[in-house]
Amino acid sequence: MSKPSKPSPLPPSIAWRGDAEGCLLLLDQTRLPHERVVLEINDAEGVADAILRLAVRGAPAIGVAAAYGLYLGVRTQRPMSGAVLDCAREVAARLLATRPTAINLRWALDRCLEHAREHGSVESLLTIAQHLHTDDQKRCRLMGENGWQLVPKGGTVLTHCNAGRLATAGDGSALSVLFAAWRHGARFEVIADETRPLLQGARLTALELHAEGIPVQVAPDSAAAGLISRKEVDLVLVGADRVVSNGDFANKVGTYSVALACQAHSVPFYVVAPLSTFDDQIETGAGIPIEERSPTEVLTLGSKALTPAGVGARNPAFDVTPGGLVTGYVTEVGILEPPFDRAIKAALESSR
Repeated sequence: MSKPSKPSPLPPSIAWRGDAEGCLLLLDQTRLPHERVVLEINDAEGVADAILRLAVRGAPAIGVAAAYGLYLGVRTQRPMSGAVLDCAREVAARLLATRPTAINLRWALDRCLEHAREHGSVESLLTIAQHLHTDDQKRCRLMGENGWQLVPKGGTVLTHCNAGRLATAGDGSALSVLFAAWRHGARFEVIADETRPLLQGARLTALELHAEGIPVQVAPDSAAAGLISRKEVDLVLVGADRVVSNGDFANKVGTYSVALACQAHSVPFYVVAPLSTFDDQIETGAGIPIEERSPTEVLTLGSKALTPAGVGARNPAFDVTPGGLVTGYVTEVGILEPPFDRAIKAALESSR
């Protein structure tokens, strides 16, 4: 029997084409895994739409896309030199309203506005967007190198949602650890939670790992706890959309239940996230805003209704996992261990 073929290589999730009059290229993730459609975007409204409908997704990728969107929005209006900052603030407010949970969105826009305040030109916004792009690539590489030895040789790793190249401008957060381990010669298997209702694990994580030649199987979200209890999982790696001062974090809905199962059965549970995902302005997870998305995502599959007419749905996009369930945070500056309030404070202070 012939081996199943690998999928064709994916275009970059984010790219800039051309010079100052160029455009932003985003791989439309709503069309994956079966279609490779690259969006050519020339204005902030196009970037905001891509973020809202998850054509671009993942906290770091959203931040980088928004930085380019800010430049495009200001470029479209072509303000006089003295009005660049005010114009940038207006565009940033529109982009910031797209998704409330992922802190990287605000983090990136804040840095762009600070750059505009210092330099005052439209072109400077493209410069800072490109810097944030390459900076995220560097952070991804460092996270992978800092965490790859956590991966048990011959073991099984479970992950939830998608935290790979499609969620960042580089190798990913959680998946960067797996890619680095594979490059270093470690061999292992991965179970990817399907991640209802939009199936980011089944559509995206499985695609990325399969393309890399890493053995991967998809499992229903509801199967994770049972697999963990039967000792069929040796390590759990997930990403994050926001980590707060005490170590609580928000990630794709369903993460909390996986963390509870890991605690109950003594399975290491690591979060992989760059420091741009850490928010020291919020003390506990109770302060993290949780995005509630359209019930349609739960009630339908494609164009087919899954429930009786008239039935409603709840669709929180994220849940909050207490820091007490986290074994450690893999970051670009190393692995943070409990007590997280001290470790996070020290890491953020050293990076400023």
